[in-house]
Parts: sequence; structure tokens; C-alpha cells
Amino acid sequence: MLSAKSLFQEILGNDESYRLFCSIAASGESQGGWENARIAALVPVGERGLAPKIARHGADEDKHGRIFNALMRKRGLEPVEVPPDTDYTRLLERHGIGLAHDKLKSDQPLTVPDILTYLAHSRVTEQRASEQMDLLRRHFAGHPDIGRAVKMISADEDNHLAYCHEELLRLAYAGHGRAIQRALRECALAEIRVYRDVSLAVMAHMGRLLGWSGARATVLVAGIHAVYAYERAAGWRRMVSLKMPERRGALNGPVTTAPEFA
Repeated sequence: MLSAKSLFQEILGNDESYRLFCSIAASGESQGGWENARIAALVPVGERGLAPKIARHGADEDKHGRIFNALMRKRGLEPVEVPPDTDYTRLLERHGIGLAHDKLKSDQPLTVPDILTYLAHSRVTEQRASEQMDLLRRHFAGHPDIGRAVKMISADEDNHLAYCHEELLRLAYAGHGRAIQRALRECALAEIRVYRDVSLAVMAHMGRLLGWSGARATVLVAGIHAVYAYERAAGWRRMVSLKMPERRGALNGPVTTAPEFA
């Protein structure tokens, strides 16, 4: 039976597909770590209280990148170059979502609208990350190779999502509500398109590595398009709602260390 669990089991069982999966994940997480570190360094004076939380967010993402690289090393694998059509983070930037890297590479302080853009982008993308890691946690938390990593990363992504809700609500109460809703909607609609395109690209690369039949590939492509149709019609709304999280101050503490996988 074709399911998310069976697909991932197949990817996990093949060295080449597993290496591609981990390489894509490690690259995206490391990129997110760099972006958050730069944003933390450029936070405007009036929002300096956010800087330690943004830095913690970046440290978590960088840690996730190290974890995925460690998972490859544990199987004696080296990272593979990430195909450009699977690079979710860079494709989002290319579509104008989030803060441009040119802005982050400068030493010019960010503005409050920049912080709203950053948080809206994070709210949407962390929703995706939290859902994906929850799926892996439900199916693979007890796996001898990836179980610990899945549980740690999933908990971190939940914390990142809670932090985004809390900070966006704080800024909404401060009078930025309409700007936040505009930014969230724009980001969500762009993200679901990028996610569809990246999903199609990843499945194409995996299919070649694993020798999927044309019929199986057709079913998977149809499933990806069906998910996009649902998200385009209504599913995107889950990415733009805001509610105060049960856990407040989710990023107030120090970053947790990556476990050893060797």
C-alpha cells in the first residue's frame, strides 16, 4: 500500500535516496541557521529583546543541519550536492518570500516591517516543518537510526512555531495586525506553490534513484497536485491563523545540544 510511511521506509532503506534526503534537509536547516543569525545581529533597537530568541532559533536550525550530516556519517555516507529544484529555502527567497539575502549580508539595521516579514515567513514555514516532523515522529520515533533525531527536531520545530505565534500576536496587539495578516497571506500562498514544486522535484529525483515505475510516479504526482489543490482552496488558512501557544517563551532558554550518532 502506498503511504507516507511506506515511501519513507523505501527512501530510508536505500543509501543513495537516504543520502539525498539527508543532504536536502541538512542544507535547508543550515541555510535557516545562517539567516536567523544574521537577522539576530541586525534587529532594530526597539526590538532588541527579540535578538536572543532569533539567535536561539538559528542555533536550533544549525544544530538540525549537523544532525542530518551526522546521520549520513553514521552510515558511511557523504553529502551529495543538492539539486537546485529541490532547494526549498532558496526557492522561497527567489519568489520574494522572507528577507532577501542581500539585505542580510549588509550591516544596515533592519526595520520593524522587516521583522514582521521575517516572523510571517517563519510562521508559515515552521507550520510546514512542524507538520512534516510530526508525521515522521508518529511513524519513526522508535527507529534505531533516526528515532532520537526525529524526536529532537520535531520538538524544536514545535517550539519555533509557538514562538512565531507569540511574537506575531505581541506585534499585532501593538498595532501591526493588518500588516501581519497581509504578510502571512502572501507568504502562505507563495509557500504552497514552492512546496508543490519542490515536492514534485524531490519525488522525481527519488523515483530515478529507486527505479519507480511510471505508474507509481504518476500516482505520486497526482497526490502532490491534490494536496496543492486543497491547500490553494482552503488549507493555506491554517498557516495564517494566530493563537497564543500553551507554552509561552518557547525560545527563552539555551539551545539544546545535538546528540551523538556515531
